Amino acid sequence: MDKVEEFEELRPLLFSIAYRILGSVAEAEDAVQETWLRFDRSRTRPDSVKAFLSAAVTRISIDVLRSARVRREEYVGPWFPEPLLSDPYQDPARSAELADSVSMAALLLLERLSPLERAVFLLREVFGFGYGEVAEAVGRSEAACRQLLVRARRHMEAGRPRFEADRRDQRELAARFFGALQDGDVDGLQDLLAADVRLVGDSGGKAPQLPRTVVGAEKVARVLGGFFPRVLGMGIAVEEREINGQPGALFRDRDGRVLHVVVLDVLGGRIQTVRGVNNPDKLGHLGPVADAWALDREAKRARGRVR
Repeated sequence: MDKVEEFEELRPLLFSIAYRILGSVAEAEDAVQETWLRFDRSRTRPDSVKAFLSAAVTRISIDVLRSARVRREEYVGPWFPEPLLSDPYQDPARSAELADSVSMAALLLLERLSPLERAVFLLREVFGFGYGEVAEAVGRSEAACRQLLVRARRHMEAGRPRFEADRRDQRELAARFFGALQDGDVDGLQDLLAADVRLVGDSGGKAPQLPRTVVGAEKVARVLGGFFPRVLGMGIAVEEREINGQPGALFRDRDGRVLHVVVLDVLGGRIQTVRGVNNPDKLGHLGPVADAWALDREAKRARGRVR
């Protein structure tokens, strides 16, 4: 097997590591590409190609995350990870850990960790690396990595998200939710929402967005039931998809361009959080992106004509 084949075989793992560290599809892809360049330039063959590449992508991702955290402090409004439609890395032995760690709620919880804690936690707890491999990847001693992991576990356990385990139940609830959303059925929506449900969006100041987080089943149902039917009446299509391992949907304009992504947290047969992402910078990897501002102006003109 030549270098290219070895690298391509491990690409899904490398992307999955980078995405979980960075929460960005574009930055993860860049980190994987930089890892290939380092591997290609290497004149000696490592004893373990997997260990070499995993360490390289981890260190690159840590460096990128350190600079990204500074930018995120200046981010306009709530920051969410870039939506991921499918995780390319599959490992049946660790399927539960992989699924849990890619959810938006888990990735947001990981934001509380330092870059080193985040990398150590992911490599050890999610991907099952040995302490020696983790130490090599982050450039610390095994003893230091154990301490980093203890701190990371403490933070993660304190706020670890819980979700509905049955995927079929999730899909059925999501189908009812998006059906009620399209019908403007406020009562139907409210029946599906937890009492303390939160509606929150990430536009980065680059697309129309709610001015603040909405909390409570009645308020969230009224906002959703009042807004979305008007938008959908403009030819917007709802494409139900699994996003970051959770039920969700892509919203596309009449030309098929991506306008909005919605992801649902489900627990106890109720929707706990409705997250929306319409920052165009975070949607480009899903396809051509719609002009949300133009659609917003069109909707306002339509409402003016109705009045």
